Amino acid sequence: MPQPDHVMALPVPETPDLDPDMAALFAKCEEKLGFVPNVLRAYSLRPKKLRTFAQLYNELMVGESGLSKLEREMIAVVVSSANHCYYCLVAHGQAVRKLSGDPELGEMLAFNYRAAKLEPRQRAMLDFAWKLTKEPWTMGEPDRQALRDAGFGEEDIFDIADTAAFYNMSNRVASAVDMMPNRDYHKQDR
Repeated sequence: MPQPDHVMALPVPETPDLDPDMAALFAKCEEKLGFVPNVLRAYSLRPKKLRTFAQLYNELMVGESGLSKLEREMIAVVVSSANHCYYCLVAHGQAVRKLSGDPELGEMLAFNYRAAKLEPRQRAMLDFAWKLTKEPWTMGEPDRQALRDAGFGEEDIFDIADTAAFYNMSNRVASAVDMMPNRDYHKQDR
């Protein structure tokens, strides 16, 4: 198989010393997904950072927002495409397939989101996330206004920026430590 067979290039504890709530998170992943995502296994090297990562991820991706879960996953894929982050393209591409019911959408967003036939709202959101990733120093009021014009409110704009920024950070960590996605993601929801 072409994908390397490791969680990351750094050592991962076989049996991490986790606090009860983080152990419960791992058990919940096993129950719901059938595996613990490698990103969590990688973060188990640094248990306090695992907790922070998990809390922020949950707030951004499943917390209250005017953005749908699918829209947040779309941002994750587009940011990861700009950054060439293999881990996140595979993992979040699968989430887009599942949430959209469209097995092609994840790939279109990964290769070139502009190829996908998207609602104007989603196109504006992804244009913003792409630009924030590729040219953050050029962001300005016209970029925020384009989101308003597409129907986003002020809190939504913050959520788009926050989600895109999180995946920029996450992509860089994954790339720096050669994090590999769980192989299970490749075949799911096709």
